[in-house]
Amino acid sequence: MLSGRLYWVPLLLALGVGSGSGGGGDSRQRRLLAAKVNKHKPWIETSYHGVITENNDTVILDPPLVALDKDAPVPFAGEICAFKIHGQELPFEAVVLNKTSGEGWLRAKSPIDCELQKEYTFIIQAYDCGAGPRETAWKKSHKAVVHIQVKDVNEFAPTFKEPAYKAVVTEGKIYDSILQVEAVDEDCSPQYSQICNYEIVTTDVPFAIDRNGNIRNTEKLSYDKQHQYEILVTAYDCGQKPAAQDTLVQVDVKPVCKPGWQDWTKRIEYQPGSGSMALFPSIHLEMCDGAVSSLQIVAELQTNYIGKGCDRETYSEKSLQKLCGASSGIIDLLPSPSAATNWTAGLLVDSSEMIFKFDGRQGAKIPDGIVPKNLTDQFTITMWMKHGPSPGVRAEKETILCNSDKTEMNRHHYALYVHNCRLVFLLRKDFDQADTFRPAEFHWKLDQICDKEWHYYVINVEFPVVTLYMDGATYEPYLVTNDWPIHPSHIAMQLTVGACWQGGEVTKPRFAQFFHGSLASLTIRPGKMESQKVISCLQACKEGLDINSLESLGQGIKYHFNPSQSILVMEGDDIGNINRALQKVSYINSRQFPTAGVRRLKVSSKVQCFGEDVCISIPEVDAYVMVLQAIEPRITLRGTDHFWRPAAQFESARGVTLFPDIKIVSTFAKAEAPGDVKTTAPKSEVLEEMLHNLDFCDILVIGGDLDPRQECLELNHSELHQRHLDATNSTAGYSIYGVGSMSRYEQVLHHIRYRNWRPASLEARHFQIKCSELNGRYTSNEFNLEVSVLHEDRVSDKEHVNHLIVQPPFLQSVHHPESRSSIRRSSVVPSIATVVIIISVCMLVFVVAMGVYRVRIAHQHFIQETEAAKESEMDWDDSALTITVNPMEKHEGPGHGEDETEGEEEEEAEEDMSSSSGSDDSEEEEEEEEGTGRGRHGQNGARQAQLEWDDSTLPY
Repeated sequence: MLSGRLYWVPLLLALGVGSGSGGGGDSRQRRLLAAKVNKHKPWIETSYHGVITENNDTVILDPPLVALDKDAPVPFAGEICAFKIHGQELPFEAVVLNKTSGEGWLRAKSPIDCELQKEYTFIIQAYDCGAGPRETAWKKSHKAVVHIQVKDVNEFAPTFKEPAYKAVVTEGKIYDSILQVEAVDEDCSPQYSQICNYEIVTTDVPFAIDRNGNIRNTEKLSYDKQHQYEILVTAYDCGQKPAAQDTLVQVDVKPVCKPGWQDWTKRIEYQPGSGSMALFPSIHLEMCDGAVSSLQIVAELQTNYIGKGCDRETYSEKSLQKLCGASSGIIDLLPSPSAATNWTAGLLVDSSEMIFKFDGRQGAKIPDGIVPKNLTDQFTITMWMKHGPSPGVRAEKETILCNSDKTEMNRHHYALYVHNCRLVFLLRKDFDQADTFRPAEFHWKLDQICDKEWHYYVINVEFPVVTLYMDGATYEPYLVTNDWPIHPSHIAMQLTVGACWQGGEVTKPRFAQFFHGSLASLTIRPGKMESQKVISCLQACKEGLDINSLESLGQGIKYHFNPSQSILVMEGDDIGNINRALQKVSYINSRQFPTAGVRRLKVSSKVQCFGEDVCISIPEVDAYVMVLQAIEPRITLRGTDHFWRPAAQFESARGVTLFPDIKIVSTFAKAEAPGDVKTTAPKSEVLEEMLHNLDFCDILVIGGDLDPRQECLELNHSELHQRHLDATNSTAGYSIYGVGSMSRYEQVLHHIRYRNWRPASLEARHFQIKCSELNGRYTSNEFNLEVSVLHEDRVSDKEHVNHLIVQPPFLQSVHHPESRSSIRRSSVVPSIATVVIIISVCMLVFVVAMGVYRVRIAHQHFIQETEAAKESEMDWDDSALTITVNPMEKHEGPGHGEDETEGEEEEEAEEDMSSSSGSDDSEEEEEEEEGTGRGRHGQNGARQAQLEWDDSTLPY
């Protein structure tokens, strides 16, 4: 390049361009020379398109940035010295890479952000180097347009316009679009700024979302199933970049207005003893603005699985008959198994109540003499029965009660059985009672016979009329068949339960026609029929539905209870009145100790609209009453457990009273937290006394049965009858039964006597009492008594023993808090050695007190005599005369006799306290005489000592 420039210098000089010429002329000459040398303008393309990636400085142009000049290869004039960009504050610059070739480079002066500007357009021109190094008159090219597009980078994640979305839908509908979520992306390019996909992140939800963000439900929603759904949604841009944070979509399910009962509780707890309790205090009917003309409500308490159909008292049948005022003479054919009633011992028994289950393989023979051989024209059969359909097309007879020939023949004299869900009663008279064609079979066809539910049946027979009462309702037989009387014979009869005895026409007598089902309280009452009042009482239920206030039901409300008060029907035409009426429906259980458990409760509704039969369907209310466990009582028998009586008293007409001081107390334990909350001591128990009935007390003879030839237990029947109790007596003991208070049983037990008219060989007899409530559901402790005989040759040896028999005083209070261990310790009767020690200490204290008392009396007497001597000489002489009396002589002065009498009365009173409460009068009289003798002897000795002391003071 330098050589080129040297080459052009002589040429320029020859042309007259020199430095030594004048200033104006030189400038003009140079311009002329330059015009001759730099003849052409640079040339560039008319337009360029470029791409730059954001956050980069390199621009890729198409075509490349190159400027050409026709003056090349003339130095300066044919070279490109610059590219100039026209525009304000453009972030680009053009750089010449090669002047000779004219290559250039377009670059960014600062980072390019597509989000700020996506493209740029500006003008660019190329400049040559002019005519020389000092020339400024460069020639420039034409203007070219440069358009640059910024290439985006996926640097931003999608973001949702709202942090959370919320929508409300109505249940039971399918929506095309519940709501639309929308996300945006801050990237500039369509590829990275557009949202190409949405996705529900939450799994197992009945919703879907499309590419536009529309959420829809895939199934019908139910308000009862779920009130609200919360789902998470994310978004993706077209570069598959997920959203930085998911959005929450909350969908509330609004229940469609459905007619039905609102604001009721499914579980209703009932505390025993709380009386009548409202079942639905806030219930109301929602009708969705529908107009109704009438409304019928049926509330049903389902208690078929509780006992024998509902919570009836679980007393024995005899006790229930007594409570309901039934006539006497009722014979229980299914009593509790015992020594006297052992024919039910082999039957299957329900563990909770006296319910006998017959599985088609068992029967029970009633012993002879329990039921009269021939029933009269009037009698009553009662029973509880639960029975289901019989298997097979042609079912056999299922015998409940049967009186048939024991041997030789197979005649049925009377029987009660089920055949093809029909109840049949057979009664065939003997020829000596009737000799004509008479009614013999009575048939009843009732659905309840095979519904597998408990029902109470009473068959009143007033021959030839037979009436059936089931659950208190009367049913006449739909079919009566006649038959001839049975021919008289001397064949014995066998009464059976659960099957019929087949004594003849078979190789071996056996049971036949077995019963399948459950029976309870099967009784027969010969000679009398039961009244409707007694029948209703016997099947009455102790729990049921009730209405708290009948007066406030309002006008236009009609209601009806079934006999057991398990179903209540109410009708009305005003929904408000119906609501208020149902809010007053309550549950009541009058048992003191109800059966705990669940009672199902259903309320069905029937709505009638104007001009229509049934217009709206209302779902049933399905609830239940939970009867909580009642507090269990602890029945305790207390009294003297051992005493002695002389043999003569056992032989007397009155005998020996066994339980003169027996007490029956029932308590329940109530847990009580300690007063100090911080203490770690265990909780104590507070025993509170409670009152309830008893249904039997058994007095058992321990150590062998009574010998009726020489001993017995006796009780005046008037004591029983005036207290409405009954009793049975046997060699095994005495059983008192009937529902009565504990005080009634106490009074009766106080009069139980034991007699033995041959007590010479008897040393002692042992008895045991045990009482029960609710047919053995709650039983007392076993109270044991030992009665010993005092024979005449051993009276003196055992005379002191009666002083030890006192009622334990520590068993009186039951209202003090005690721990379980202390309760157990207090319930143990102290040993005789302990009682002896206590009595000995008491006697010692008494002797000391009597000695002090005697000394004080003597001292007061001496002071009185001294004062009397100062007042009167005659009195002193008179007192001196008393001193001359022989002290060994048995003599009593009137003044001393009064003191002695007081001392004797106190001694006798103390001796009476230490003697047995059960001692007889003769023993007490003998003890008083002996005590009087001892007292007089002691008094004489004391007076003799006083006389001798007075004698020593005489001034002779």
